[in-house]
This record gives sequence, structure tokens and C-alpha cells, in this order.
Amino acid sequence: MAQEANKNEQSRAPEIGAVTILEPQNRPTRSEAEEAVRTLIRWAGEDPTREGLLGTPERVVRAYEEFFRGYATDPVELLQRTFGEVEGYDEMVVLRDIQFESHCEHHMVPIIGKAHIGYLPNKRVVGISKLARVVDAYAKRLQIQEKMTAQIANTIDQVLRPGGVAVVIESQHNCMTTRGVHKHGSTMVTSTMLGAFREQDKTRREFLAMIGLKG
Repeated sequence: MAQEANKNEQSRAPEIGAVTILEPQNRPTRSEAEEAVRTLIRWAGEDPTREGLLGTPERVVRAYEEFFRGYATDPVELLQRTFGEVEGYDEMVVLRDIQFESHCEHHMVPIIGKAHIGYLPNKRVVGISKLARVVDAYAKRLQIQEKMTAQIANTIDQVLRPGGVAVVIESQHNCMTTRGVHKHGSTMVTSTMLGAFREQDKTRREFLAMIGLKG
């Protein structure tokens, strides 16, 4: 039994990596942020004092507050409240097609996609809206898709301690469609499988079938 427990622990993900977030006193002021936008407008060749652009710096800063609100959200805290009255249910729980918008940390252009999450409960379950909120908490940051996929899976695994976690993300990256190679219609797919989803082919195939992908 001890050997089996050790095996299960080893199959789990490493501890969640901390995200470095600037303290308020180290962040630029709103006026400094707006001036930075004016600088970019001038760099692009436009006049930020033109009527149509006068309010743009303020609007961009407000948009950034929405785009990157994930830095103010603790994904671990979102999963703290769980429910134990599940009548012994220990089969797969899947929430699929969770729509999200993120931004590429390399070019700061949108990543638009959907996430699928599955886990095997260990006596307790979490509200499904909390799974969607965890996706948003990580999506609303500067991201790369591979890291975001692992962050979601690792957080669920280390807070809920389930029998396994599976996360698949499908998305389109505007850094490929609006610049560079200009390849429209391409979709990037990433996955992180932990516990039973990594170790058991049958479990993994069942999850992939439930989200409409072939195993």
C-alpha cells in the first residue's frame, strides 16, 4: 500500500510555480500608462492629439485592466470550497468548451479558444463555475498556451487531490493570423494529463471521446 501511495504521489505534477506580480508601488501610474500609449501612437506614425485618438489612451488602459485581470485573482482560492455530499460518486467529471480569451506574451495579441477539463473526484467535487473561473484566472494574463494548460491542470490537481486531471486547450493565435506567416484557420492543441489520465489508456480515451477528440 505504501508503495502504491508513493507511486501516486510521484505521478502528480510538481508544485504550482509562483507568478511574479509587481506590487502596486512598483507599477506605473495610470497617467504613465496612458502616456505610454500615446508614445506608441506616435511611433506608429499618428497624432495622439487628433480628435479620434484623444480618448484612445484611456480606453486602452481600461481594456488592459480587463485583459489582464487574472493577475489579481488567486486560482487556488477559487477551488477551496468543495462539496462532499456526492453519494460516493467517483466517475469522471468533465466540463468542456470553456471559452476564453488570452494574450500571447510574445506579441501581446489575442489567443482565442476553448478549454476542456476532466477530473476524477476523491470524495469531494467543486462547483463547475469554479473550473471555468480557474481557466479565466490564467487566461487573463500574458500567456503561452503550453504553460496555461499545465497551470490549470496543476492547480486542480494540487488543490482537489483527485484521482487524475486532464486539460485540453484548443485555440487560434492571432500572432499567426495577423502577422508573421499569416496562416488563418490553424488551431493549436495542447494537453496535460495527470494521475489516472496519464497512466490509464482507457481513462484517457474516455475523456478524449467525451470532448470530441480521438484518443
